[in-house]
Amino acid sequence: MTQAKNGDTVRINYNGRLADGTQFDSSGNEPLQFTLGEGQVIAGLETHVEGMEVGAKSTVTIPAEAAYGPHRPEAVMTVDCARVPDNINVDIGARLQVRTPEGRPMPVTVVGVDDTSVKLDGNHPLAGRDLVFDVELVEIVQAA
Repeated sequence: MTQAKNGDTVRINYNGRLADGTQFDSSGNEPLQFTLGEGQVIAGLETHVEGMEVGAKSTVTIPAEAAYGPHRPEAVMTVDCARVPDNINVDIGARLQVRTPEGRPMPVTVVGVDDTSVKLDGNHPLAGRDLVFDVELVEIVQAA
C-alpha cells in the first residue's frame, strides 16, 4: 500500500477531542484535505498522518506543544471598560478581535468581566491542552 509522505495532498476523516472526551472538532460529512509539509494543520496531526496508508485508522494524542502550544500568561490582558465600545458584547466566552500595537488583528476571548475591566485572552482556545484525534486516511489526492 502507498504511504502518505511529505508533499502529498491527502484527505482525512477525523474527530478531535480533549483528554476528558469533550469533542472540539470533526471533519463531519466531508474529509479534510491538506498538503503534508505545508503547515495547514497542527504539526502533531501532520506528523501522525505522514506514513499512514490509505484506509488506515488510528488514534493519536498530540501534546499541547505540537498542537496550539502552551498557554501563555502574557497573552492575557485586562482592559478598562471605558475603552470598550458600548455595542461590543463582553459576555464571558465572547470572541472579539483587537489590534496589536503593530496594528495587526488578533482574536481574543473574553475570560472575565467586572465593573471596571474586561479580561481578554489572546491564546488559542485549545492552547495548553493535549488533543486526541481519531484519524482515517481516506485518500492520497495527489502524490508529491
